[in-house]
Amino acid sequence: MRDAVFAGRATVQNVSKYVLMGASSNFGNMFSMAGATLILPFLPMLPIQILLNNLIYNVSEIAIPFDLVDPEVIVRPVKWDIKLIERFMLVFGPVSSIFDFLTFYALLYLFGAGEALFHTGWFIESMTTQTLVVFCIRTRRLFFRSKAGRFLTIMNLGAVALAIILPMASWGRWFGFVAPPPLFYVFLVAATTAYLALVEITKRLFYLLWPAGEHWRRDSLNRKRINNERRVYQGCIVLGMTTAAVTMVAAVMLPKSRVFFNLGANCAVL
Repeated sequence: MRDAVFAGRATVQNVSKYVLMGASSNFGNMFSMAGATLILPFLPMLPIQILLNNLIYNVSEIAIPFDLVDPEVIVRPVKWDIKLIERFMLVFGPVSSIFDFLTFYALLYLFGAGEALFHTGWFIESMTTQTLVVFCIRTRRLFFRSKAGRFLTIMNLGAVALAIILPMASWGRWFGFVAPPPLFYVFLVAATTAYLALVEITKRLFYLLWPAGEHWRRDSLNRKRINNERRVYQGCIVLGMTTAAVTMVAAVMLPKSRVFFNLGANCAVL
């Protein structure tokens, strides 16, 4: 019975990991996409490349249910904390966007990237950072002090390797990729290392300021507030879908407006 209880708590923890990763990653990517759309004369990433990015990332994350959990997080009953997830998304999403914008700058001004190289560079950087950050987000400890599951490690490192190799392979041209210059990989290593270090610092501060569980215990006595929050989230989803639809219509009606076209196309895909 005791083992079954701990297994159930571990399952909830692993589900929470996926929600935190997915929410922060998607919010950050959308933020970066919207920003890039306003400053670039071309699509920041082709729709087929966005879909490929999501496919590789989501396949790599099927290993999360088999991940190990830290013993201290299953000592007490685990409950959902919607407010914590919201805060996590709003904090860690923009952190990832900082390094997306840094990559944009490097591609445009250091490597003189055209459209194809820009797509390729951001695809590689995006896949590398959002995949490797899993090892930081999955634990409240320093990532190297918490052992990840072997399956999760293999799947995530495999996803990064595929993202790096794909543009150099001949079939990478099917997706519009080109081979980046060798110095780009030096930048990639430096940027990824800096990103993971910043995430670790941010994570430390985040859990000091907002310990998990407090919001749930407070709101468990107020079901009406929880229902109101749910309506707000649903409204945000409807607003996002409406914005994408209106932008796409504007792109059709105003074909010369590149900003509308870029933003509409990417909102529709995301």
